[in-house]
Amino acid sequence: MADACLFCRIARKEIPATLVAETDECVAFRDINPEAPVHILVIPRDHIPSASAVKDAAVVGKMTQLAAELAKREGIAESGYRLVMNTNADAGQTVFHLHMHLLGGRRMAWPPG
Repeated sequence: MADACLFCRIARKEIPATLVAETDECVAFRDINPEAPVHILVIPRDHIPSASAVKDAAVVGKMTQLAAELAKREGIAESGYRLVMNTNADAGQTVFHLHMHLLGGRRMAWPPG
C-alpha cells in the first residue's frame, strides 16, 4: 500500500511537490489546490492511513510542531491559522495517508464544513 501511496511517493521524492520543510519524521509541502493563501500539508514519512490508525501520539505532536514553525515562517502565526486533519471519507479525506492542513493568510469562517 505505501508503495503506491501518493504522499509516500512525495515523501520519497518520486513525485514532484513544492517542499517547504523536511525533518526526520515529517515532510511539508504546498497543497496543489490551495484553499487559503497559505495551504501547506504536513505528513509523517511513515505510512499511516488516517488519524484512526495512529499508534504513537508523538507523530501527531511532531506534525503539529512543524506546522507551528511553518506558520511563523509564513508570517501567519500572529494573525492566526487553522490546523485540520480529516479522517476518512465522510470527513473529506481523499488521500489515505495521515496529513495535516496548515491554512492561513485570510480570516477563517466557522463552522468550517
